[in-house]
Amino acid sequence: MATKGTKVVVALPLFVCLMAALLATPATARDFTLPDLAGESHSLSDYRGKWVLVNYWATWCPPCLEELPELELFHTDAKGQAVVIGVNMESISNDELRTFVDQQFVSYPILTASERPQRDKLLGPVDGLPTSYLVTPAGEVVARQVGPITAQAINDFIKRYEKEHPGEK
Repeated sequence: MATKGTKVVVALPLFVCLMAALLATPATARDFTLPDLAGESHSLSDYRGKWVLVNYWATWCPPCLEELPELELFHTDAKGQAVVIGVNMESISNDELRTFVDQQFVSYPILTASERPQRDKLLGPVDGLPTSYLVTPAGEVVARQVGPITAQAINDFIKRYEKEHPGEK
């Protein structure tokens, strides 16, 4: 029987391997525009010059809820240098979603992609929730993670990427 500690020990090396594999093949991120909970449009290109973690999630997804505090920690600690964009993938009213987000103390932008045409604007495959994509300040997708992620893992990846790619911003 796997313990929580065992899962972390197994998941972290797997995450590092997945992220490292994507390092070799960066691709320009497809720009997208989606509405936030107030109806304002946000485009990925609005955040050019910053690291962007695009996180696809749903309120009914236990692993998504588990990682919310980690995403909030990364977002607040990286102010000015990075941003988290949450993309909700379920059919839920904006009022219900806003209430949920407020109860979870989420301060990063939450966009909605509940309709099929909106889902066609995704950065890439979303094979499960949560799925996160990491985009460089230059607009290249350099990592994809299916499953929960930690602030420490994101920070470690960014530091390693910047060390291996000096001068890229």
